[in-house]
Amino acid sequence: MHLFGRTRELQALTEAFTDSTRGNGRLMIITGGPGSGKTQLVHEFLTTLNSTGARILTGTASWAERDQPLSLVGQLLRNAEAEYAISHHAAPAVNSSAKNRLSRNPGPQAPSEPSEDVTAEALQHLVHDERPLVIAVDDAHAMDAASVRTLVHLLRRSRSRRVLVVCATSGHFGEIRSAAHTELLRQPHRRVRLAPLSEASVGELLAAQAGRALPGSVRSAYHRATAGSPLLVHALLDDSTGFGPEIGPPVAGTAYRQAVLSLLRRGGAGHARVARALAALGSLAEAVPLGELAGTTPVGTQEAVDILNSAGLLDGHAFRHPTAAAAVLEDMDDAARTGLHGRIADTLYRSGAPAEEVARHLSAAALVPARWGAGILRTAAEQALAADEVELCTDYLGLVLRDCADERERHALSVALARAQWRTNPAAAGPHLEPLREAALDGGLSMRDTATVLRYMLWQGDTELAAQAVATLVHAQSPSDAQIIAEVEFVRQWFYGVALAGKGAPAAGRDPRGRHVRADGGGLAARVAALIGGEATDESAAAVAQALQGHRLDHLNLELVAMSLLAIAHADRPAVAADACDALLECAGQRRATTWQALLGAIRAEIALLQGDVAAAAQGALAALGILRAQSWGVLIGLPLSTAISALTAMGSCEEAEELLKHDVPEPMFRTVFGIQYLRARGHHYLATDRPFAALGDFETCGRLLREGNPSLQKGIPWRSDLALANLRIGKARTAREWAEEQLRLPGGHSSRARAMALRLLAATCKPHRRASLLRESIDLLKTCGDRYALAQAYADLSAAHYELGEYARARLVARQAAREAEACHIESPVDAHLLEDPARPETTGSEGGPAILSDAECRVAGLAALGYTNREISNRLHVTVSTVEQHLTRVYRKLNVASRSELPSKMLEHRIPKLSDRWAGTHSSAG
Repeated sequence: MHLFGRTRELQALTEAFTDSTRGNGRLMIITGGPGSGKTQLVHEFLTTLNSTGARILTGTASWAERDQPLSLVGQLLRNAEAEYAISHHAAPAVNSSAKNRLSRNPGPQAPSEPSEDVTAEALQHLVHDERPLVIAVDDAHAMDAASVRTLVHLLRRSRSRRVLVVCATSGHFGEIRSAAHTELLRQPHRRVRLAPLSEASVGELLAAQAGRALPGSVRSAYHRATAGSPLLVHALLDDSTGFGPEIGPPVAGTAYRQAVLSLLRRGGAGHARVARALAALGSLAEAVPLGELAGTTPVGTQEAVDILNSAGLLDGHAFRHPTAAAAVLEDMDDAARTGLHGRIADTLYRSGAPAEEVARHLSAAALVPARWGAGILRTAAEQALAADEVELCTDYLGLVLRDCADERERHALSVALARAQWRTNPAAAGPHLEPLREAALDGGLSMRDTATVLRYMLWQGDTELAAQAVATLVHAQSPSDAQIIAEVEFVRQWFYGVALAGKGAPAAGRDPRGRHVRADGGGLAARVAALIGGEATDESAAAVAQALQGHRLDHLNLELVAMSLLAIAHADRPAVAADACDALLECAGQRRATTWQALLGAIRAEIALLQGDVAAAAQGALAALGILRAQSWGVLIGLPLSTAISALTAMGSCEEAEELLKHDVPEPMFRTVFGIQYLRARGHHYLATDRPFAALGDFETCGRLLREGNPSLQKGIPWRSDLALANLRIGKARTAREWAEEQLRLPGGHSSRARAMALRLLAATCKPHRRASLLRESIDLLKTCGDRYALAQAYADLSAAHYELGEYARARLVARQAAREAEACHIESPVDAHLLEDPARPETTGSEGGPAILSDAECRVAGLAALGYTNREISNRLHVTVSTVEQHLTRVYRKLNVASRSELPSKMLEHRIPKLSDRWAGTHSSAG
C-alpha cells in the first residue's frame, strides 16, 4: 500500500527527527480514525531513516495485553536486543568510540522479571548511545498503564537527548483514563492528524492503480463509499479488480467485508455492540435509544459513533455501504443476532413505530410476542403485499401461522398465504390450499377464502368438485357473498368452458340460480356477459376494455380478466384487446406479478394469432411458457402450448411444434376449453405433417368435449370447420361440405373469423364461379376481424379460382395481394411463383416510379371491381352511393383505355397499379 495525500504529515515527522538529532527530545502523536493509514505512515517514515544510522525500536500495543504490565515496553526491549544482534554481526559503519562502547556494554538486556524502574533504566541506557533513538508505538491508545508511565519517565529525562518518540493512536482513547495516560498527553508534543483522504487523493490512488486517470464519477463513487479511508479504498479496489486490471464502479466483496470487520475489531467491545445495533436498526437508528440496545452509556455510544464515522463506515448514524452493515450482522452468532432483533422489535413496538418496521425485526428474530406479535405481522403482511413485496408478505404470514393454535384462524392464514404466493408461483400456493377443500365445502371458511380454494380447484382442473361446491353455496344470504360465488361460477363456465352439471349452461351473465352476475364492483363480469351473450358491437367491446382500467391488479380476478380479453378479441376487436392486454402486462411487470405476466403474455400471444401475426404469437407463447414452471400452470398450460403449436405450424416450423407436443400435460386439462384448444392445435399440426386421419380423430374429440361442456362456446371454437378441413384432406368432399354448412347454420352470433373459415371451406367444395363468390365474402369477413394469415390463405384460394376460370390477369392480381398479406405475417407466400411474375409488357407513364394514373378514390373502386365485386357491393363497402361508384368507374375506364369490367385486371397489372392498391386494401384491413 503506497501513501497518497500524506506528504505534509510525512514532512512533519521528518522535521521532528531532524530536530531530535540536534539534541532536542521530541514526542509526536499521530491521531486518526481506524484505517486512516497511521501504521502505513509510521512505516513509511521509519523507512526514510534507514540511511541515517538511527536506532529504531517499534512496538504495537494491544487491547488484549492492557492488563499485562510493561507488555509494550517489553516489546521495545526485545526489539532492541534483536537490533543489537543484527548490527553486531553485520558490523555496521560506526566510529571507533561507538565500537568500544558496544564492546564494553553489549546492548540492553530485557529483564526476566520486569519492573518499571528496571525497564526505565534499560531504555535510558539506549538514550546515552551516540546513535539517535527513535521509538515508534502503534495503537498507543491500547498501551498498558505501566508502559505509559515508563515512556513518560523516559521523555522527562530525555528532553536534551537525541530521542524521538512517535505514538500512533486512534485519537479516541477509549476507556483508558489513568493518570499516567493523561500525563503522556500532557508532555510537550506535536500532533499529526490524519484526516480522511480527499476526493482528489482518492483519485490519485485509483489512477496509480489503473495506470491512467479515471472519470470523476468513478472517483466520487469510491470516495462516497469509504469517506476517504485508505483501508476501505484499497479493499474496494481488491474486490473491483479481481477479474481484470480495469477499474470500474466500486464492488464490495470479500476484501471489503474483511476490512470492515478488521476496523470493528480494533475498537472495544462497546464499539462493536453499537455498530451491530446500528446495522440492525438501519434507518431507525436515530429514533430509538441506541445506548439501551447496545448496553453502553450515552457518552460511550457517542464515542463509538464518532469512531465509526472517522473509520469511514458510517455517515452520521447510517452505514455508508449496505455490505458493511450486512458484514457486521453476519459476524454475530445466531443467538446474539436474533436476540438483538427481538429487543429492537420490542423497543419499536413500545415507541409506536409503524407495523412494517416492527415486523421486520420480529421476522429477523423469528419471534411472535404473545399479546401483540400476530396482529403486527398480519398488518405488515397486508402492507407488504400492497407494495408488491410478496416474499416479505409470505415470511410474515408464515411466522404467524407457525405459532397459531386456533384452527379457524390457521385456515384464514393459510388462504391469505396462498393468495400472496399465487401472485408469483401458483404451485407454492397448492400445499396451503389442498388441505382446505373439505373446509370450503363445509362452510368452514369465509366466502372470500372459499372462492380462493375454488379457484385453485379450477386451476388444477377439478371442475366437478368446484361445481358441487358452488351448488352448495348458491344460497348464501349475504349479497356480497352471493356475488363472489356468482363470479366463480361465471369463470368456471365461460373461462374453463364447463357447463353446469346436469343442467346445461345457464344464460350468459347469470349464476346457477339465474341471478344476474354483478361481480367485481366495477361490473366487469356483467359487461363480459353482455359481450359474449349478445351481438358484439364496438360499444360492448369498449365497455369491457374500460372496465379493465382503473383497477389495481389486487382487485381484479385474473381468470376473469383473461376471459374478458379473449372475449373482446373473439368479438372481432383484436386490436382493442391487444391494447388493453399490453396495458395490463406493463402493470404486471412493474408489480413483479409473475403469474399475471405469464397468463397475460399467453393471452397476448393468442390475440396475435387471431390477428394472423404468427411470428409474434409463437414468440409470445414460448416466452409465457418460460415464466412459470409447468406445475404452476395447472390446466391453463394448454393455452400457451396450443398457441405456440398453432403458430409454429403456420410458420412451417413443424419440428419445433412437434417438440412442444412432447410436453407432459395434466389429464384434467382435457375437461376444459384449454384441452380443446390443445387438441385443435395438434390436429392442425397433424394436417400439416400429412397425418389427416390423426387430425380427424382430434377434431372429433373436440366436438364431443364441447357438446358435453358449455355449448355456447362453440361459436368461438369452429370445430365443425376443422372437421370439414380434415375430411377434405382425406377426399370426403361431401362430408366436408356438410360440416361447413352446419357451422354456418349455428344459431346466435358467430365471430367473423369462424364464419369466414367456414365459407372458405364451403368454397373448396364448390365449382369455380360459386367458389369465387364465397371466397370474396370470406375475405370481407377476414378483413373485418383482422386475421392477415387467414386472409393470405383466402386470397390464394381466390387466385386459384380465377386461374381455373381462365381469368389469368385477375388471378395474378389477387395472387399479389396474397403474397403481400403473407409477407406481413412473416410466412412463405401461399401462391405459386409464376402467378407473381409480370408478363412482358412495355413500361407506361403510369408504371412504378411514374405519376399515378388513378386518384386514391378511383384506385379503391377499380381494385374492388377488378376482384369481381359488383357496383352495389362496392357501394356498401366504401360507404358511397352507387352513382358515385359508376362515375369513378367511367373515369377509370377512360384513363386505362378499357371498354369493359373484364379488362380491368390486366390493365391494372400493365400499369402496376397493384402497388397503388395497397391504399384500398389497407382501407379494409384492420390488421394493417
